[in-house]
Amino acid sequence: MLRRSMIVVVFAVVAVSATLSAQKTVPQGTSMLVQPAWLAAHLSDRNLVILHVGGDRRSYDAGHIPGARFLALSDIAAPLNGIPNQLPPVRDLKAAFERLGVGDHSRVILYGDMFGVLAARAYFTLDYLGHGSSAALLDGGLENWSKEHEVVRTVPANSSAAVLTVHPHPELIMDLAGVKQIISAKNAALIDARSPADYAGQNHSLPRPGHIPGAKNVFWGEMLVSQQNPVFKPISEIRERYEAAGVKPGAKVVVYCQSGLQASHDYFTLKLAGFRPVLYAGSFADWSTAFATPVEIGAGGQH
Repeated sequence: MLRRSMIVVVFAVVAVSATLSAQKTVPQGTSMLVQPAWLAAHLSDRNLVILHVGGDRRSYDAGHIPGARFLALSDIAAPLNGIPNQLPPVRDLKAAFERLGVGDHSRVILYGDMFGVLAARAYFTLDYLGHGSSAALLDGGLENWSKEHEVVRTVPANSSAAVLTVHPHPELIMDLAGVKQIISAKNAALIDARSPADYAGQNHSLPRPGHIPGAKNVFWGEMLVSQQNPVFKPISEIRERYEAAGVKPGAKVVVYCQSGLQASHDYFTLKLAGFRPVLYAGSFADWSTAFATPVEIGAGGQH
């Protein structure tokens, strides 16, 4: 998992450009995002389920939105064939959400650790299960909520199990063979959601540092105003950023990172901006350890 300290360093790099958007937020009306004011007004809604997504319970136990239930990252992202953060079997994902009261008629609001990355992974998981249209992220997460509403809880929320009928969408996931085909045919954009340093190959802790040939770098943190104010930039700016990286309206775009977490955030913002994202689940951990896969080094794809 990306360490919090690494996130802070990279956020500092993009802070100057983010300041220009500091007074703007995504419109409240979008179905994929809700604002704290909306959530505060709907806390007592019968079908509302709020999920706090975390790597462990520490942040949840320290204080969470009233009624929020804790969803562990390990319930929706697990090791597979030596690669971390892969999707567990559908039956396990279904059971994880059902235990927390997510059912067929639930409206699910997501927030959590890592400035929204883990919430975005939960969104992708629900989208994969066929329930993306009933899920949304809380814009700015707990940080934004706390600015407007000081009320938080430290006692875990009660929940009753629900029944969730799933309709998996395997077409939202791509494997190594699919990425090879895209590189050969050049029929889709390829986006690397990692930090510019990781993309350029400056992280020498990896077996083969660098990026997939042809991929353009759009660091997930660029889509937020700042670390201190982690709300999303205006949709028009998000769309322009991806278009500058070669993503065309209506065309398929494949997004990856190191093991699928950061890419989930780009998946969310790509969909928010009206594109058709697909997640390379194994990401660079899969690509860089496979036999005879080419790797590029350098910052040439940073636009």
